[in-house]
Amino acid sequence: MPADPAPASQRLLSTRFDDLDLEETLARLQARDPAAPFAYVVTPNADHFLRLERSGPELRRIYDAAWLSVCDSRVLRALAARRGIRLKLAAGSDLAVQLFARAIRAETPVTVIGGSEAVAADLRARFGLRHLAHHNPPMGFIRDPVEVARCVDFVAAHPAPYVFLCVGSPRQEELAAAIAASGRATGIGLCLGAALEFVTGEKKRAPAWMQQMNIEWLHRLASEPRRLWRRYILEAPRLLWMMRKVKRP
Repeated sequence: MPADPAPASQRLLSTRFDDLDLEETLARLQARDPAAPFAYVVTPNADHFLRLERSGPELRRIYDAAWLSVCDSRVLRALAARRGIRLKLAAGSDLAVQLFARAIRAETPVTVIGGSEAVAADLRARFGLRHLAHHNPPMGFIRDPVEVARCVDFVAAHPAPYVFLCVGSPRQEELAAAIAASGRATGIGLCLGAALEFVTGEKKRAPAWMQQMNIEWLHRLASEPRRLWRRYILEAPRLLWMMRKVKRP
């Protein structure tokens, strides 16, 4: 069966966004042959967008090489709309939740890189997963070729249709590119950060009304102020300035 054609896409400066909402993204994930060569999905949000603008070409190439690149930010989507650009939303946390609800069964192999053993154990118990393989590399692993190789080897040795890469951005995207470059793995790498913590309930999503008003960031800031204050408070003016550079269609 021929592969589905690549989705239509557009760019905000250096960042590609595919024209896929949550349901369309899920359909593509479920339709892909689990035995196909490893490919990966990136979910750029406002933080990723700013990082790509100040990064070198290598990180941009990694994002451009992704099988799918879907918007993970209601704020970025709203700002793009003000420039006359329509982005569809497929939040990474929603992708993870819906995959476990609708695609992953007890017998489905799942591989997780990153995250705590407690999260892995909770996933096994909550969903009755019989084939969940978990490897948590040490801090700073992405700068150690030996540790990166261990991650690549682990994914290759534990084939799964869904490989959750939960080591933070841009480490997870860099690791996804290394796995793909090895040519030894299969499945879909999902660069979803802390999304599995929303699946298990360790972290709580903002109420629906806050999501609809594009202020989910405020809920997250209140939940993790010490970790997120710089991203949401100091980077906000830069994001607004950067969006002024986006050309109207």
